Amino acid sequence: MSFLGACCKHHPGILNHKKLDFPRVNLQQRWIFAVMCFFALFNAYAMRACLSIAITKMAKPVAEDFGNDESCLADDFALGVANATNATIDGGVGGQDYDWDEYTQGLILSSFFWGYIFTHLPGGLIADRYGGKHTLGIGILLTALFTIATPLTVYYGDWLGLIILRVLMGLGEGTTYPAINVLLAKWAPPEERSRIASFVYAGALIGTIYATTVSGVILQYAVNGWPIVFYVMGATSIAWYVIWCFVCYNSPTEHPFISDIEVNFIKERMGDSVSEKNLRVPWRHILGSGPLWAVIVGLVGYNWSILTIITDLPKYMSSVMKFSVQYNGYLTSLIYLCMWLGGMVSSWIADYLIGRKIMGTTQVRKYGSVLALTGSSCLIIAASYAGCDKTLVVTMFVLAMTIMGSAFPTVMVNALDLSPNYAGTLMALTNGLSALTGIAGPYIIGVLAPHQTLGEWRFVFWILFGVSVVSNVIFLAFGDGEVQYWNDPDFKVKNAEAKSNDRRTEEKVRV
Repeated sequence: MSFLGACCKHHPGILNHKKLDFPRVNLQQRWIFAVMCFFALFNAYAMRACLSIAITKMAKPVAEDFGNDESCLADDFALGVANATNATIDGGVGGQDYDWDEYTQGLILSSFFWGYIFTHLPGGLIADRYGGKHTLGIGILLTALFTIATPLTVYYGDWLGLIILRVLMGLGEGTTYPAINVLLAKWAPPEERSRIASFVYAGALIGTIYATTVSGVILQYAVNGWPIVFYVMGATSIAWYVIWCFVCYNSPTEHPFISDIEVNFIKERMGDSVSEKNLRVPWRHILGSGPLWAVIVGLVGYNWSILTIITDLPKYMSSVMKFSVQYNGYLTSLIYLCMWLGGMVSSWIADYLIGRKIMGTTQVRKYGSVLALTGSSCLIIAASYAGCDKTLVVTMFVLAMTIMGSAFPTVMVNALDLSPNYAGTLMALTNGLSALTGIAGPYIIGVLAPHQTLGEWRFVFWILFGVSVVSNVIFLAFGDGEVQYWNDPDFKVKNAEAKSNDRRTEEKVRV
């Protein structure tokens, strides 16, 4: 039992926060909650993404054999920086280079998702039943401890040890999105849902920006090399966990310091869509829901794109475009920053259109998905045909990721629209199944781009384009933005009563 809980037990008056006499700061707790959930995803993705930059120095460079393929040349400054960096990384625990080919690197980068998909459904069910606070917090804490252990594990276990550790990290992070969705369902009123959810989900991008930028700087200047990257990311996440335990709660009604005005505001806006009861999941109706499967397919397209970019873009920039490790971190961070800006702008537009009743929720979700999936994949293909024009390539990726940000108020938040009561379970299904792309993507890239040539990567991007467009078409055909009938915990009883009333009506008509 926590210190606060012990105090409340012996002093019942503390339980009624109306009686607290000390001055209150007029802060809306749902936005404090949003900030902390933002940093939950920030840290989760920082720990996940830092390997994508670090592995460019952990593994020895692939021998270049371009044949007749187009090849890009590194400028003198980039070569000088790269040589200087390589000269400093010559010792320490895990400080040396490892002889990992592209296939092995693909296995390492995908291994995180082997564990990630398995804890989605248990995490969602636990969060739905017992709340998302500790489901989220403990998962992040475990991932942080595994992240700190990465250099020692690689030193003694090489690539196999790293794969096992990344699987364990995935198991820890698998509860993240389901738990956050449960918390959002309790804390985010419908007319603020696009903004709050998009802000929270954007933590993944900002965390990736942080990881790529800081990792690039560390790899550039740190004498002991890449191990420091993992120590920094893990320590930051542990600090978040300590704060999280004290300031966030499962729902507004559990929060000891929230104002009555805010509690009543959230309750009124939620209406009957959110139940406080422990509910049995209506599996048959959920699994038979066309709109839910449309979300899953839409997220497959989105995750295929974003996970390919997050996991492998640093390698593309390093191996194909020949950017130095420091520039690689900066440019990759710029791309993610633009996606975050695109997500924030599109989320405000989405809430404005829904709040002013200019468009319905379904229309907003579908129109935004066209930009996020089809529009962004077209620009990624264009980047691959820009050849070695570094300015044009970066511009294309920046534009692609900017409009991909519209996925936040569309396919990412759509599961919350369908059923606030089963938000954790739905996120477990949608994000868990779509996260299979995280296993397939790096593996396929390792197989299709063994020499890291421009032609090989162009084929990889065409696959990304095909997956994104097909998933978008299915989402447009079957997606929905309205609360589904099975969200009501009493829908079975109401259906039975309606059928009974219909039978009685028919009998009266016959009489």
